[in-house]
Amino acid sequence: MTHSRRILLTMTIGLFICILDTTVMSIALPAMQSGLHTDLAHLSWALNIYTILFACLTIPLGRIADIYGRERLYLVGLSLFFLGSIASGLAPTVGFLIAGRALQSVGAAIVFPASMTIGIQSTSLAGRTQDIALLGVTQGLAAAFGPTIGGVLTQYFGWRTIFLINLPLALATLGLCLHLLDWHHTGGQHETLDIPVALTSMLAFFSLSLLLIKGNDWGWTSWRIIGLMGTCGLALALFLLIESHVAQPMMPLALFEDQQFNGAAIVTVAAGIFFVALMVILPSFFTKIQGATELQAALMITPASLMLFICSP
Repeated sequence: MTHSRRILLTMTIGLFICILDTTVMSIALPAMQSGLHTDLAHLSWALNIYTILFACLTIPLGRIADIYGRERLYLVGLSLFFLGSIASGLAPTVGFLIAGRALQSVGAAIVFPASMTIGIQSTSLAGRTQDIALLGVTQGLAAAFGPTIGGVLTQYFGWRTIFLINLPLALATLGLCLHLLDWHHTGGQHETLDIPVALTSMLAFFSLSLLLIKGNDWGWTSWRIIGLMGTCGLALALFLLIESHVAQPMMPLALFEDQQFNGAAIVTVAAGIFFVALMVILPSFFTKIQGATELQAALMITPASLMLFICSP
């Protein structure tokens, strides 16, 4: 196996565990609620905090990785994810669990963009189509198999193992990175971080994530949701305005002049929304409404995960 191929496969491991933790908790919520002696309203924030921080921080932290070196930041991100997994797996209270999940999410927001870039740039242009496909399938499989893996682990080993299972994978990835990557690389010498762009992007994603998460609870016509919609729209408009005038944009707007890029982006986002939503809802339906065990629910949603594996390439 070539050096570049080993780097690519190493990146898929880090990518897998970060995306896995976006959905692995959903099927274990009833067991976690009993184990931590809490209600679902408080426990749901262990899910929400991961989603919100991951959405808000991915673009700014990806830019910081460009500036200071992706390899260095990748190691930092993987270490934070490792520590967050320990805190989540050993959490004595729901508050401790939420804090651990927040730490996990910050690490994942570094690992996710860095692993994509390191993996793609490690290979020649001729082989990048296959490499991008592998990284994309890895993301899809992690999101799809999250509830399945969570169900099996919760049924046989307890809910804490859905976080502790990350530890050997993260340690293995850290060891491989230290061996394979040029982690002394300092990044782009002329790269800069535009603070207003970073803040407006974070505000837009925070507002959007929070209104989607709390829309049903607060009411879609409540002043809080309407305020979040307005904040999201204003922040997005400011982000686009500033990005169109800076010398080094975090997200080059020229990309959206390409119809193939727009089509691929729309299809990817739509597929992700509907598929992940389905995979989060079904486990709760099977366990809470139909009275199935976590393992039975995991087995019932496995065919959908397998179809993703078959159809994604």
